[in-house]
Order: sequence, then structure tokens, then C-alpha cells
Amino acid sequence: MIDPDSLRTLWDLHNDALTGAIETVSLPSVPLTFDDRAYQMGVINLSPVSSYRESICLSVPQAVYRGRRMQLEGATLVDIGAESTGAVARKVGADEQQSMLMPVTEALVEAGVPVSVETYHADVAEAALYRGAAVINLTGRPSDVDLYHTIARHRAGVIICFTAGKDAREDVELPDRDDLVDTQLAYFRDQLDLAQTAGVRTIWIDPGFGFYNRLPDGPARVAYQIESMLQAFRFRVLGWPICVTMPSPVAMFKEEVRSAETCFATLALLSKANLLRSHEVARVQPVIEALSS
Repeated sequence: MIDPDSLRTLWDLHNDALTGAIETVSLPSVPLTFDDRAYQMGVINLSPVSSYRESICLSVPQAVYRGRRMQLEGATLVDIGAESTGAVARKVGADEQQSMLMPVTEALVEAGVPVSVETYHADVAEAALYRGAAVINLTGRPSDVDLYHTIARHRAGVIICFTAGKDAREDVELPDRDDLVDTQLAYFRDQLDLAQTAGVRTIWIDPGFGFYNRLPDGPARVAYQIESMLQAFRFRVLGWPICVTMPSPVAMFKEEVRSAETCFATLALLSKANLLRSHEVARVQPVIEALSS
């Protein structure tokens, strides 16, 4: 149950995280500066089998239209990805990801939309940064520290995302709920050390709430996501802003699923999240404005 007493107990238990300061981060190429408040990152999915059909764009003009529209609706960044994590989706190799992502990246950059590219392939990240992407949304465990050197060289940002396996597609059992945050913190500390040593100065921490491949949509997954969202503030002890993806559980919201992200945005803001990755920018932005006023 979520009520004032349970939230107060959670916040008191982890008061050091709740009250701790985080870095102000910048993207010089755009340019943008992010302080300790909430921003939105809109989503464009280039995979035709992505589970959130409203975010699917199957042509460059369609992607540019959606990107510019989300920017007008309140998105500060637009995140583009070419590989769905859905159960029916196939794995998309690095070459194919490049062929899908690069034209959209170039077109959005030319249109003045700050771009984040979702990938775990080092060569895809390099190509995207060369074409003007401002952020790499790293949805996997980097096998080579050179990836962080590449991000630093371009003075770009990185979203370091926790995945239980080597990438978001790998079907690996999650740690027990009681152990999950400690496991995530250990992973993030290792990756932060690598990234900062390589010279990366703009970092977000993403606990990876969307990557529950062993938990199909249903009560168990929804409960896991709600509890995880309320725990997000605990990662502030690392000193960097927190990025979270807004879940869209059909099992809970049914035909009103497009309103789900407004519910989870409220939970995210209660947990002091800084970057809300959303498919429904127009619906989420009023929540941000209401809770930030």
C-alpha cells in the first residue's frame, strides 16, 4: 500500500539519499544544462514490433514529426531505439541498427531536436555521436571501456542502465527484490568509476525498471514496478541524476493504458527522479508542471 506513513518510513530510512546533492550536468553540443529537477525524454521506436505502438515510426519524416511534436509538448531530449525488448521481437544486429538509426539521428539533429540513441553496440554509439547525438542510452553492459572514451571525446552524455544480463534483451533472472537495489548500486559504482576515469562528465543512472523479461505483464510485474519506482531516489547517493522509464501495464490500465504513464510519473516525481523517459509526453508534462510548481 502507498500512503503517507509508508512513504515517510521509506524516506526516513534512506534520508541520506533523499537529501543528498546530485551533479548538475550539461550537454555542450546542444547546448543544455540539467539541474536537480524533472525533465522529460520522449521516445521514438523504430522497431515495427515495439510494444508501445503510438511511439513507432517507420519512416524518417514520421520520426522527425514525432520528435518535433514531443519537443513542443515538453520533451527536452528525444530517445530513439531500433530494437524492441518484447517477447516477439527479434534481435537487431549492429549493422542493421546503424542503417535504421543513423538517418533518423541526422534528420532530428538537423531539425534542432536533441537526440539520445539507445544501444549497447559500441560501433552504433560511435556512429550516432559522429552524426550529432548528444546522449547514448546504454541499455547493456559495455564490454570495452573504449565506449566511455568515445562518449567523452564527443563531450556527450550517457545513461548507464542496469540490466540483469549483458543487455536488455538477455533473458536473465532478476535478483531478489530485497537484494536488487544493493546489486544495482554495486554495478553502478563500477561503471561510474570506468566512465569518469575515461572522462565522461554527463551521466544519468537508470535502474532499468522496464527490463523485466522474466516478469510478464500482470500483478507481479506491476507490483515490482511500483515498488521499484518508489525506491528510485535511493540511487541519488551516487551523486548523479536519475533516469526512469514510465511503465505502461496493460494488465492494470486495460483500454486506458495510454494514461498509465501519468500515474507512474507521479510516483517518479515523489521519488525525485530527474529524467522521465516517456512515450506520452503531452500527458506527462502537466504532471511535472503541477508537482514542480
